[in-house]
Amino acid sequence: MNSWAVTDRGIVRSQNQDAFYTYNSPDDDLSILLVCDGMGGAKAGNVASELAIRVFKTEAKKSLPYIPPEHILSEMKHLAEISNSAVYELSQTDSDCRGMGTTMVSAVIKGDKLYVANVGDSRAYLIADGTMTQITRDHSVVEDMVARGDITREESRLHPSKNLITRAVGTVETVECDTFSMDIKSGDYILLCTDGLTNLVTDEEVLDVVKTSVSVKECCNTLLALALEYGAPDNVTIVLCQR
Repeated sequence: MNSWAVTDRGIVRSQNQDAFYTYNSPDDDLSILLVCDGMGGAKAGNVASELAIRVFKTEAKKSLPYIPPEHILSEMKHLAEISNSAVYELSQTDSDCRGMGTTMVSAVIKGDKLYVANVGDSRAYLIADGTMTQITRDHSVVEDMVARGDITREESRLHPSKNLITRAVGTVETVECDTFSMDIKSGDYILLCTDGLTNLVTDEEVLDVVKTSVSVKECCNTLLALALEYGAPDNVTIVLCQR
């Protein structure tokens, strides 16, 4: 498996509060991908995303290589929960971190199976057979509005409430994440990203870049360049893995 990741603070923000993690096992049978988008002020958003990443990756490397496939999704839920506890506890004990939180989207590739868990509006996509499919559903105010039929998908991209999320890691004592699993095959791509990409670059543009890039590194760099070209008012993080 080939993985690459890029992150950038963007054009407007003074600090990058996104964080990511990638891992490929030596036998190439297991990959772990993780993206977080922190929130909560100049200091705390950065703290939340980095802490969530650190807790998740530390515990994931202890458990995921050794458990059977049927237990992976439940373990990913557990990893989100302990990450949530760590961020929430710090937010309650450090006044500078009060109210902080972070999105979290994780993906585990083991053999020919993909497992995904998400909290918030950072997304996971599967790119296969020339098509791009969003795996996750945003936990956000505008996504709920789209689901109810109050606004269209296109209107949601420009809605003033597009950055308001309804779930986050670390903002409350317990967290609920959505989980997904599916078969994948050699050559398929798994994309994880923050809304700094998806608010600016369309799915069609992403798919075109994937189709025309010669490597996952080139693809990530081109997508980041597009976001920056479009003004990048938010941090941008992109993780791409090819099976």
